[in-house]
Amino acid sequence: MSTAALTSIGLDFVDPALEASVLDTLQRVEGELRSCVASADPFVTEAARHLVDAGGKRFRPLLVSLGAHFGDPRAPLVVPAAVVMELTHLATLYHDDVMDEAPVRRGAPSANSRWTNSVAILVGDYLFARAADIAADLGVEAVRLQARTFARLVEGQIAETVGPRAGDEPVAHYLQVISGKTGSLIATSARFGGMFGGAGPEQIEALAGYGETIGVAFQLSDDLLDIASESVQSGKTPGTDLREGVPTLPVLYALGSDDADAASVRLREILAAGPVTDDALHAEALGLLRESPAMKRARETVRSYAEEARQQLSPLPDGPARRALESLCDFIADRTS
Repeated sequence: MSTAALTSIGLDFVDPALEASVLDTLQRVEGELRSCVASADPFVTEAARHLVDAGGKRFRPLLVSLGAHFGDPRAPLVVPAAVVMELTHLATLYHDDVMDEAPVRRGAPSANSRWTNSVAILVGDYLFARAADIAADLGVEAVRLQARTFARLVEGQIAETVGPRAGDEPVAHYLQVISGKTGSLIATSARFGGMFGGAGPEQIEALAGYGETIGVAFQLSDDLLDIASESVQSGKTPGTDLREGVPTLPVLYALGSDDADAASVRLREILAAGPVTDDALHAEALGLLRESPAMKRARETVRSYAEEARQQLSPLPDGPARRALESLCDFIADRTS
């Protein structure tokens, strides 16, 4: 993990000592990740290291490290706590790829396409088990928190799979899904940082609230980038969600609007038909979405989450670590404007 990699996700270090400390923690996490997924069976080791070796943002260990700076960032359980969070995240990716039938993950063939769905599911289970094993060394409270976080992840995935029930408001349902699938693990990551760094109770709760909110904001901003970017800034070909029929926030706002202008009516007509797979219709819908009131409203929603995350940092003392966390709020508010 390098300074450039951290900058790419919006983190602005204003203090060289903080930067050096966080990078040192993340390097130690990398080493622990590779050693803890090793198995006596070479095939299990290879499959389990597949996504570890593919890299990634390591956003969850990053928040563990930053959270620990409100206490002692060198406390002995900070790195194991970060490893637990990243292993849990990686395990969900193996399962997600099976559910999504994804051929590629992080620029490499996904585990399910390289091997089989069954192998990918079992390797995900193996990583969950390794995370639980390490969490046991962190204490009973950590085990309980990791288990409850995992339960929220699964509930979020189930809610997404089942979809809104009769009477559910689609946008509220979608935000609930994101809170469960994404926000919960990022919240626990920030909480673990505070806990195992030795921060006070009020500070730990502030970190957890910030983590959940910034996690939702990041996911929502990714939704917007999938529509707004002309490049692969979002990590996917622009309009992928639209082509696959994934009901992201701008699409939900567009479908739920009663705007009577011709562009909005035409956009609703295209979106209501489901996945937009026809190339001409896809290009038309993407163009309409980019200029729509729904897109503007979605941007305002992202900015409101970013601002809420900033406000949740208020109980934390001012200093380099808090300013680094605030820089993520600025990045999210600006990246989709």
